[in-house]
Amino acid sequence: MSEVPPTRMNQQIFKAKKKAAQGGHKLLKKKADALKVKFRDYAKCIAETKSSMAADASAAFFSLTQAEYAAGNFKKKVAEGSMTARIRVGAGVDNVAGVKLPVFTKYETGAVADNQSLGLVGGGKKIVAVREKFTVLLDLLIKLASLQTSFQTLDEALKVTNRRVNALENVTIPRIEGVLTYIGRELDELEREDFTRLKLVQGKKQEEMKEIDRKKAADLKAGKKEPVVGKENDEDITAQFDATDDEDVVF
Repeated sequence: MSEVPPTRMNQQIFKAKKKAAQGGHKLLKKKADALKVKFRDYAKCIAETKSSMAADASAAFFSLTQAEYAAGNFKKKVAEGSMTARIRVGAGVDNVAGVKLPVFTKYETGAVADNQSLGLVGGGKKIVAVREKFTVLLDLLIKLASLQTSFQTLDEALKVTNRRVNALENVTIPRIEGVLTYIGRELDELEREDFTRLKLVQGKKQEEMKEIDRKKAADLKAGKKEPVVGKENDEDITAQFDATDDEDVVF
């Protein structure tokens, strides 16, 4: 604080800094509250998705077992195909209070499946049921991956925002207030010094005026006349001199 000169200009500068810091603290506080609400929503959605995914995964693998029992081991026939992806995952961005969160979405490529002949001998319905159940499970996996990634990104952003809020609230604003208190105290001290100095000068002038009054009173008692200032003497000074007394000047 002692490094800051206690002047009116610095006082105005630090008042503006304090106002800006308080405004930033208010905005960051609102951002942190919005992130907390979204954070709780993501946590709730993740818990619900995981609980439903457990049952869907169990049903999907159980239907796979039923299809293998009805149609035999068809995994080799599936592996012998072209393995062209009919479903892909795209990445998008969701903006929450200035934080960009990744969002994964599923889209179909339009490729034709080359394993449509599976189950012609037997177990066709079971294979179709397996495809449907694993499609549902894939949707849940994509949703869970999107939620988990956004949850982690949101958690990091929330930590950074909370650190900034705490820094402004506990470090920056108290430091600025301390500087303002120091400047105000020093300015008050300077004003008191100026007031004291003016009182001393005024007291000396009053003492000088009293001394002059005492001298005038003493002179009056002693019979001395006070010289009149501002009035011209009526006596003609030139009448005391005779022009004939001067010698002639020869050039």
